[in-house]
Amino acid sequence: MRPLLLDLFCCAGGAAAGYRAAGFDVLGVDLADRPRYPFRFVRAEALSYLDRLITGGGIRAFSLIHSSPPCQEGCALTQGTNRAMGWGRDHVQLIPDLRDLLDLSGVPYVIEQPNGKAPVRKDVTLCGEMFGLGVIRHRNFELGGWTAARPVHLRHRGRVRGWRHGVYHDGPYVAAYGDGGGKATVAEMQTAMGIDWTDVREELTEAIPPAYAAWLGRTFLATAGRTVDLGRAA
Repeated sequence: MRPLLLDLFCCAGGAAAGYRAAGFDVLGVDLADRPRYPFRFVRAEALSYLDRLITGGGIRAFSLIHSSPPCQEGCALTQGTNRAMGWGRDHVQLIPDLRDLLDLSGVPYVIEQPNGKAPVRKDVTLCGEMFGLGVIRHRNFELGGWTAARPVHLRHRGRVRGWRHGVYHDGPYVAAYGDGGGKATVAEMQTAMGIDWTDVREELTEAIPPAYAAWLGRTFLATAGRTVDLGRAA
């Protein structure tokens, strides 16, 4: 039997696809309807759903919880100069309440966030260059109830392609966020991140590449002493 993973704030399933490749079955939860999510899906508010699982005992079915709470409150796009210019709106920071519930669950977990001021430990930082991808897309992961050795952060091969302060720069990576200014097309984002089941720009700009979650999933299973048939799981 494959271990079961709970994917909170799942969006379109970038993380889910990676965990599936690592050997997990996946259940996704998101407040918005996600018709392109490639696995079992529940539409619900993530913290309330997690609380109900804990209270009812259903949480015991899961071997690992992945969570990607909304990042706007603590990400670089709403901090510093951006906030001073009025570009950053007020956002609710869910991570402290989420962490309390995750600790209460007794299930090992992952909290994922981009670079910025979000209150997460940077136990592991992953980058597209580590996996030969066409994006840089740094992401930080707090690990609860388990540990992993920090992988070496490889030197980037060049710049992210696009316009910066009126100057166009070429480079081996595409900008998989926003729109305009030389940002990646939908097709370029799909190729760069290894995602082919959604062509919705908003979902692609919020997704983490499946390769990140595959690394996390395999590392967790190795740490937990679990073995899976990766050929069957892929």
